[in-house]
Amino acid sequence: MKHKNIFPFSAIVGQDQLKLSLILNAINPQIGGVLIRGEKGTAKSTAVRALSAFLPRIAVVEGCPYNCNPSRPQHLCGQCRDSRIKTVKRPVPLITLPLNATEDRVAGGIDIGRAVKEGTRAIEPGLLAKAHRGILYVDEVNLLDDHIVDIILDAASSGRNVVEREGISLSHASRFVLVGTMNPEEGELRPQLLDRFGLCVEVAAIADKADRVILMERREAYDASPLDLIAEFKRKDAGITEQIVQARQTIGSIHMPRHLRSLASQLAIENNVAGHRADLIIEQAARAVAAMRGHPEVVVDDVLEVAPLVLLHRKRDPAPPPPPSPREHTQDQENPAEGNQETRENDGHKQEEGQHGTQNTLGSQSGDTGPSQNEAGSEDQEREQNRQKDSMEQIFAVGDTFKVKKFASPKDRLFRRGSGRRSRTRSARKQGRYVKSTTFHKTGDIALDATLRAAAPYQARRRNGSGLAVIIRPEDIREKIREKRIGNFLLFVVDASGSMGARGRMAASKGAIMSLLLDAYQKRDRVAMISFRRDDATLNLPPTASIELAARLLEEMPVGGRTPLSAGLLRSYEVLRNYLLHEPTAMPIVIIITDGRSNVALGENTPLEEALELAERMAMDERIRFIVIDTESPGIIQFGLARKMAMALGAQYFRIEDLDADTLLNIAKENIK
Repeated sequence: MKHKNIFPFSAIVGQDQLKLSLILNAINPQIGGVLIRGEKGTAKSTAVRALSAFLPRIAVVEGCPYNCNPSRPQHLCGQCRDSRIKTVKRPVPLITLPLNATEDRVAGGIDIGRAVKEGTRAIEPGLLAKAHRGILYVDEVNLLDDHIVDIILDAASSGRNVVEREGISLSHASRFVLVGTMNPEEGELRPQLLDRFGLCVEVAAIADKADRVILMERREAYDASPLDLIAEFKRKDAGITEQIVQARQTIGSIHMPRHLRSLASQLAIENNVAGHRADLIIEQAARAVAAMRGHPEVVVDDVLEVAPLVLLHRKRDPAPPPPPSPREHTQDQENPAEGNQETRENDGHKQEEGQHGTQNTLGSQSGDTGPSQNEAGSEDQEREQNRQKDSMEQIFAVGDTFKVKKFASPKDRLFRRGSGRRSRTRSARKQGRYVKSTTFHKTGDIALDATLRAAAPYQARRRNGSGLAVIIRPEDIREKIREKRIGNFLLFVVDASGSMGARGRMAASKGAIMSLLLDAYQKRDRVAMISFRRDDATLNLPPTASIELAARLLEEMPVGGRTPLSAGLLRSYEVLRNYLLHEPTAMPIVIIITDGRSNVALGENTPLEEALELAERMAMDERIRFIVIDTESPGIIQFGLARKMAMALGAQYFRIEDLDADTLLNIAKENIK
């Protein structure tokens, strides 16, 4: 790659964390690359391109498409082993992976030119071959197709790329620094690929007014005369290059003391990371910092400097505490805290819930065979309280809305029609992005490139004087597989019982539902809404595309009465079954908003047992995706019943605050300061 008129690396204003992470990867590629997350126009792409421009040149075999290193004869490809080696110096390759790249373009495929001219099968190297010993740059990496992500993951983890096409098998070295940029507003990244990035940096617009003025002046100077600005910062860039060269020479001798390895492991444990990759990368990054700073061994400051970059995208929230035992719950009822006093004052809802929760969920586990004398004596009083609550209704305002975290249905191999912007699916028509080819003939959408690749190896023996440049037979025909985005059917199942009125939970729940409705409007989803309270569940809104109608019904939804969770689940399944009869290929998503406390049963089982049994049966239908949003108030005593419901449904579990994408982003930012 020729580097001409690239904005100088040292001329980039601010973004110190971004520049540091790129330099560390240049010093020590074992760190595993960097993911750059941030808004548009924050110098993400500019910094990556500038890095490759001033990195030290590498020695390669002249004419080798795999960037073979002549100093390592054991790693030479077959072409280099069979020819006379001539060494040349090249800039570090910066390979940009386009979003619409096909599998053959990335991994490599048959060389059509040689196949047609010579009738021989040969592999044309892909982007993974060209990126060897360089940088593989993926802009908008979160929008990359899953099957391309899998290929990159295999190469990044093994250091080799295996190509198997048209009866040919080839393996070649593919070690590269993986650099990805993304805008979180456009969707999240698959966890498997997210963890593969060694470091992660959050970038944002510069807040300092003076720095923003400097940025404007430098950009204006670059637009007027790129060569003059490059010359102005040439010395600073050369200093960084020399620093990288020296650090590469000394990093092999950098020692990391054992107590600092313990510190790295402790930081990983405290942030509840999965696996051990974080520990290993903290060590590799700390050694790179030490080499860059000229330290003979890693010091504490080196570890603390790189730990936030390693842990930002790996940290997870700790698991919630287990529900209290029956004995603890009984003691709490005898000695209520101030928070319980506040709840009792709100129409006595908490007291009624605690009694039912103890009888239905905890009493059966403690071996009780029947109600106690006190419980039997209070049955009449309970029934009277329930009748009073059933007659009381409240209407709560809609709470604050927020930007919702991304969610979608998993991709499968079904062909669907429709439009929208939420979930990706294979297109039944000649619409959408071409992602791969197939030998099955369904749509008549011919994949010319794949067809030519299939026919190319046989051209030498097919020539029969017809004068045709390429002779194609029926067995060569390939069709395109296309993907596009469509909307989903979202079914909201809302707990509207009296317990939702405590501590403003219904206002917050309505705010979350309204946020989801706004997101559904943007994604062009169809929605329906069920509420359950008192003794039954009601279909408030049949399936519709009118988000406005759903929002109006949400504002007017009353709250009061007991919690028939089983009835809500049963009613939701009836609606889903009818919808799937008319739309067999639909991808419904059920969003259940509840604290999981059920005190009304349809049959003879306890309400909770009945609800969990219904949930397990509903989870057997693989066409349906479930999401449970837990509305239980935070506090010392939590039952975690909504989480149990999510486990029974095989559902994705959120608390209301977890749905706020901006909140998650702000939490991540606060933890690196």
